[in-house]
Formats: sequence, C-alpha cells, structure tokens
Amino acid sequence: MQRYELTAWLGDDHGLDEDQLAELLQQADEIEERYADPDDQPERDAALSAAYRLMTEPVEEVLADYGKQRSDARAAASAASAALQQAARTVVADGKLSEAGFSRMASVDRMSVRKWLGKQ
Repeated sequence: MQRYELTAWLGDDHGLDEDQLAELLQQADEIEERYADPDDQPERDAALSAAYRLMTEPVEEVLADYGKQRSDARAAASAASAALQQAARTVVADGKLSEAGFSRMASVDRMSVRKWLGKQ
C-alpha cells in the first residue's frame, strides 16, 4: 500500500501523527502480505481497521467490541444453521426439493443436508 492510498482510506480527520502514519503503513503492508489473495479483501479491510482503531481508541474498548461482534456472528450462524436444518427436514422430507437441490439453494454442503436428515 502506498502512503497516499492509506491517507485516502483514512480520510482527513484521522488524528494520526507522522510516526503513527508510518507505523500504520508498515502494518498495512504486513496485512497485505498476510491476506494476499484477491478474495481476502474483507479480511484485509477488517485487519487494517483494527490496526487503526488500536492506535486511536482504548485497547479495552476495541477488544470488547470485536469480541462482541464475533460472539454475535457465532450466534447468528448458529441460528441460521438451526433454521436451515429445520427447512431441510421440512422441504426435503416433503419431496419439494432433493438433497442436492436444497444444498444448492441454501449454499450448504450436501453431506450436511444428509446429516441433518439423519442419513449419515
């Protein structure tokens, strides 16, 4: 990442001094190496945001926020999984969709569908 890209990403009121900008730029380069695949853009953005926040906010608040986000995401994933399991038991068992059709539509692995149906 170039410095001008970083300052454009940060915006005008980023609140960092020159040393902090240099440090964040170094971290941005390390982050880009770690998440080098083009599909890793969301991870790169999240890591860079975390690096910036850790420079500008109390560490305790940043960690608590990310911990809550992670917990909330796990709870949402668990709830979505429970809903999909029930849907599989209803839709596939009623013959409205095949296991393969359900897995395609729900973006899940067919073996997961079979497991939910008690076939594995």
